[in-house]
Amino acid sequence: MDDQKFIQKAVDLALENAKSGGRPFGAVIVKDGKVIATGVNQIKLTNDPTAHAELSALREAGKALASPNLENCVVYASGQPCPMCLAAMRMAGINCVFYAFSNQDAEPFGLSTEHIAQILRVPPESQQEFTFVQVKPNHNHDLYEVWRNKQID
Repeated sequence: MDDQKFIQKAVDLALENAKSGGRPFGAVIVKDGKVIATGVNQIKLTNDPTAHAELSALREAGKALASPNLENCVVYASGQPCPMCLAAMRMAGINCVFYAFSNQDAEPFGLSTEHIAQILRVPPESQQEFTFVQVKPNHNHDLYEVWRNKQID
């Protein structure tokens, strides 16, 4: 029954955001049955194309837990998360997501991201109208070795 409570909170956040002029998306991140972060879509407010509700909530969860590792957290989203948000969740270690409204629900309003998901199923170098080329630097610095040598943990 907690899933219903948390999904309702995500939808309520989305509704309030829509009423104040934002896009109708909200997200809640829960760990051990407790809300640790929330977010709403702030693309219009910030002109930041990455200001999705889920990403905002992920940022807040990382701060709340003092870690980028969000394993054992659950995401509740008002809408089906887009590929960018799904990738970020997976990179953060999240393996459970609940959502209220699907891409099909969002399609009539121009809010579905299914077309982007379909494009991303094609390797980047094969995507139409997209340039994806590796260019090696002039100097072959050991960038990743420098990083590895500076790691504390």
